[in-house]
Amino acid sequence: MIQAVANAFRVPELRRKILFTLGAIVAFRLLAHIAVPGADQAALTRLFQSNGLLPLIDLFSGGGLSKFSITAMGVNPYINASIIMQLMTVVSERLAELQKEGEYGRKKITQYTRRLTVVLALVQAFGFISLFSNPQVGILNNPSPFTIIVVMATLTAGTVLLMWIGELITEYGIGNGISLVIFAGIVGRFAPGLIGFFNTGGSSQLGGAIIFGVLALLVTAFIIFVQQAERRIRIQSAQRMVGRKVYQGRTSYLPLKVNLAGVIPIIFALSIMFFPTILGNFFANNTGQLGKISAGITKYWQPTGPNVQWDIAYNAIYFFLIIGFTYFYTAVVFKPDETADNLKKQAIFIPGIRPGRSTAEYLDKVMTRITLVGALFLASVTVVIPLFAGQLAFGQAASRNNGVLYLGGTAVLIVVGVALDTMKQLETQLLMRQYKGFIK
Repeated sequence: MIQAVANAFRVPELRRKILFTLGAIVAFRLLAHIAVPGADQAALTRLFQSNGLLPLIDLFSGGGLSKFSITAMGVNPYINASIIMQLMTVVSERLAELQKEGEYGRKKITQYTRRLTVVLALVQAFGFISLFSNPQVGILNNPSPFTIIVVMATLTAGTVLLMWIGELITEYGIGNGISLVIFAGIVGRFAPGLIGFFNTGGSSQLGGAIIFGVLALLVTAFIIFVQQAERRIRIQSAQRMVGRKVYQGRTSYLPLKVNLAGVIPIIFALSIMFFPTILGNFFANNTGQLGKISAGITKYWQPTGPNVQWDIAYNAIYFFLIIGFTYFYTAVVFKPDETADNLKKQAIFIPGIRPGRSTAEYLDKVMTRITLVGALFLASVTVVIPLFAGQLAFGQAASRNNGVLYLGGTAVLIVVGVALDTMKQLETQLLMRQYKGFIK
């Protein structure tokens, strides 16, 4: 691997790409430390210590939300906008036609995504302001309309800036820019997490820390195994004649990934789970029964809160939402009818299966089965593993707030996925220049 990196740096073009990517990531990490003026940082720290849901949102902003920096929302609005536009291509004939128009269509859809990002960023910024201006929270004390507008504009500008940095990395650097921005944010929180652990008495739990490290390695290996796993369906190309030459049919494979949806179902589910908290804070100032219900939602609606029954309900709903969204998103991105039609047009068939409708039904049946495995994998990594890792290592419930190291399955999943994709892209660049790369 070291030799491969050295080979990459010997190629001027690759060296420029790598250095540009690193420079953009450094710029993002610097922006994440510029706080929005007027926020009470002590009150913000208390809120994060008392709420187990906000750190999940903070995951995608690279720690920007916990500091209420100008990049507090991260690239979440852009991700949500991209997902919405992808779903709209299914229900909108105009967008579906644009998607088929090559480079022109791609640019138009990207333009629509950027505009939608600004709208979603403004809405999300107002939601955070409503939460932080709650008198019980006290992060933004009695903000004036002008202050609200300035903070909304600042947070939206931070998201747009990160979106621009991500697109620059994609165009001039190595890897997917948006994914690398999220990756850098997660990795950037690793060192502060370790420092915080040892500052809160972690040295007295060294045995638990070692067990935790072993668990983290096992979870990482498991995630890599499932992320790379695929169901290979044997396909056969028919014999054909071109001019006077007869080309014999060849056997190959149609790969179907076990986790085709990636982390998109987690983002969907997390957005749904965060909605009651935002809604509750809109009515936090109500002095009647509605205010009591809102206060209860804010207090108990979190993964590891003060009430075990609410914790079980929250995590159960989160678990099944991830499973449901995995099936939903897989159905959006994988269309058995189109795949079967494309195979038929290329004179390719699955041995023992009739081309056309029968092939589509067979592919749908296989995809449904392996999607169940992928859905259970995502839900387990996101919900189950974080809850029990701390219990196994330290003998107490996993929490982001009790000084115990927290094994976030979502974070590991994103880091592993982005690292593998970036390595493959670098491998491709190296192979094009006849260098030995990472993957053998």
